[in-house]
Amino acid sequence: MPDYLRLVALFGIVVVNVQFIAFSALGSFADPLAETLRDAITLWLVNGLALLKTYGLFSFMFGVGLGYLMRSAAQRGLPFGRLYRNRMIGLAILGIAHGCLFFPGDILVIYAVTGSILYLFRDWPVGRLVRVGVALLVLQALIAPPLLLAVPETPPDIVAMERAILTEGGFLDAVLFRSIGFAVIMPSFLVIQGISALGWFCLGLAAVKSGMIDNAAHPHWRRARRWCLGPGVGLSLAGAAIGQWGPPIPGVALTIAVAPITTLGYIGLIAALSRPPGPIMAQALTAGGSSLSIYLGQSIILSTIFAGYGLDLWGAVDRLSAVAIAVAVTAGLMGALMIWRSRFALGPFEWVLRNITYRRIRV
Repeated sequence: MPDYLRLVALFGIVVVNVQFIAFSALGSFADPLAETLRDAITLWLVNGLALLKTYGLFSFMFGVGLGYLMRSAAQRGLPFGRLYRNRMIGLAILGIAHGCLFFPGDILVIYAVTGSILYLFRDWPVGRLVRVGVALLVLQALIAPPLLLAVPETPPDIVAMERAILTEGGFLDAVLFRSIGFAVIMPSFLVIQGISALGWFCLGLAAVKSGMIDNAAHPHWRRARRWCLGPGVGLSLAGAAIGQWGPPIPGVALTIAVAPITTLGYIGLIAALSRPPGPIMAQALTAGGSSLSIYLGQSIILSTIFAGYGLDLWGAVDRLSAVAIAVAVTAGLMGALMIWRSRFALGPFEWVLRNITYRRIRV
């Protein structure tokens, strides 16, 4: 089940991220740019089906990863505190490099900061983790809409600068622009996204401690599928439609509020679809296990495809084509990692993170 969850999350998150890699990232959340009806429908589906939901899946799996790391450290008699500290430092280093060089919307730095807080919760019982996790998701639903809607409109000269740099500038020009953007948006992202990330971390850790993550047939997943999937998807699509074609405030608020419900429904659905894989799917799931390499690879390749120093497709394709390119890139990365993982135990960036994590620790 965890392998299937990672696989779905990787495809979902790239569909969202490409909207900010292939097009202007300076538009308002409540006023997405769509020049044609095809663009508008694509944005509606992305916002309704993927925005915030696959981020929730990714964050849930981070909490699951903490649970697995705790279990492994205990079995091998390793100092979990040092392992975890090193892991958060490694994530922060990779995240800063990712945000400055390729994609300012990085989530690894957020995970490193909020993951450090999660360490304090590591010994909590399942019930407390669930209560705190749910409370944090509710808190995020309350504070995120006014914060997002309060973002001032970007001055036209900044928008023009973005276009000039990403269509005509070189790699160093793009890095400077991305670095400034990363520094500007990260504090607000830590508040808006960090709260929900920590909530999902708690739920992921609870799923490991309770044994639910290892049991795809658990009745809680069936309840999530039954009670959350249909209403969550329906309300998410409605919120995205209202925010895009109607008054933005209720649309944005509804989209954010129902995102956790939809994510729970997705987890329940993925649990139902989790079956012992055949040979090809087993290789795909193994490649999907290198989620860090795929996540970073998506940004590295897509930013090169769309920037002026690469294939210069920034703003030159419609949004549906951008989604197709993003999905194709992710599938290509998975294919490459299937070959890589047939020879090596870890993906390339997993190897880097592991070396940082186990630095000066006798394994």
